[in-house]
Amino acid sequence: MRRPDPSVDTSGDRTGAECPYCGSTDTEREHPKGPSLCRSMHYCNACEQPFEKFE
Repeated sequence: MRRPDPSVDTSGDRTGAECPYCGSTDTEREHPKGPSLCRSMHYCNACEQPFEKFE
């Protein structure tokens, strides 16, 4: 049985963020942690660009 990676489990907000490129809120949070612990990785479904968000 495969268990999820505990390093990606957070109790934080899982909703999308506003895309900094096109302003769309049709985004998905891909990973709760980005290059550092204060950033998360998101993907914009409207302009198809990945972006980081400061938490």
